Amino acid sequence: MRIGIDASNLKSGGGLTHLAELLAHVDARAAGLDQVTVWGPPDTLNRLAPRPWLVKASCADLEGSAASVLAWRKEALPRLAQTDCDLLFAPGGLCTNGFHPVVTMSRNMLPFQLSEALRYGPSRMLGRLALLRVLQKRSFRAADGVIFLSEFAEKTVLGTTGPLAGKTTIIPHGVASPFFKPPRPQLPLRAFSAARPFRILYTSIVDVYKHQWHVANAVAQLRRERLPIAIEFVGDAYAPASRRLDRTIRELDPLGEFLKRTGPVSHPNLPALYHAADAFVFASSCENLPNILLEAMAAGLPIACSQRGPMPEVLGDGGLYFDPLRPRAIAGALRDLCTTTEVRERISARAYDLAQSFSWSRCAQKTFEFLAKVLRTHRNRHSPTKEITATLRSAA
Repeated sequence: MRIGIDASNLKSGGGLTHLAELLAHVDARAAGLDQVTVWGPPDTLNRLAPRPWLVKASCADLEGSAASVLAWRKEALPRLAQTDCDLLFAPGGLCTNGFHPVVTMSRNMLPFQLSEALRYGPSRMLGRLALLRVLQKRSFRAADGVIFLSEFAEKTVLGTTGPLAGKTTIIPHGVASPFFKPPRPQLPLRAFSAARPFRILYTSIVDVYKHQWHVANAVAQLRRERLPIAIEFVGDAYAPASRRLDRTIRELDPLGEFLKRTGPVSHPNLPALYHAADAFVFASSCENLPNILLEAMAAGLPIACSQRGPMPEVLGDGGLYFDPLRPRAIAGALRDLCTTTEVRERISARAYDLAQSFSWSRCAQKTFEFLAKVLRTHRNRHSPTKEITATLRSAA
């Protein structure tokens, strides 16, 4: 089986991590792989570990503008796929109509949750999400197979697209082994102080649907109650949201005593941050499958989490939940978390157990099994025998 992968729009973040882990963990012989050709920009291809069956291919168009990439996907990719592969996999959510069979993935919930997209107001980002909604709906309807990351994502997308002609499946992402660390013994709140506060971590891009400013307000409320806690926000930022968070921090903690902000941290350095924290908070209101939440679960941390889907589907009974739009609700969950040792012990152990099922090896196995299934279906449907039979029946 020869698989082609369109990585032309995978340049950073979870999409690139998924592709790298997928190729690193697949058992090529068991999957029946003869060759995997990945088309993408050089920086993307450099993130993929070499394999004897892996071919990395690039061109000048893939280093150009978004328009040049779209033109390449429409005009060049179908010809390349016709020559080099039996099935085309487009994990970035956009696929060409010029080649079949093709399988794509649903990765981004923002285009399919209007209330969340509207948080951006009149902006280029809102226009981009509107365009993605149109393009991804078209891709999903045209694809021979679509991979969803969670039940919530499948239900949400199909509520917009309607039933899809191609096959569908749910395959969650995995968690890299460096993140895993069994839960540590939980200390009572009296063991913490202003000099050594109870340290909460929130790793995520600062964005309008991540609500870091509500979390900052919640932590400030608990500080006013004289609880010895502090939080660190880690991650890149969408500029308007970044300004809002900075303004909130200046208003609530001008001396920088308990609200700390750190910029983006490379993925290999993230496990150390998780393992140094005492707890984790995740306040997003829009996710497909939150890799960050999976990482915190694997790190054995007690977690306070948004109640919006799909977080309860992932975290189950391994966390305390809150409404991410209400700072008081966030404060209540964090208060229960830091003041109750038994709760921390119970939910951290449960979250760690649940994290064991999110394996990159399992993700790779299930993904290539699905690709092979779609390819078999396509070949059976378009076999010469069936075409001849259909012709005879129509003639009769």
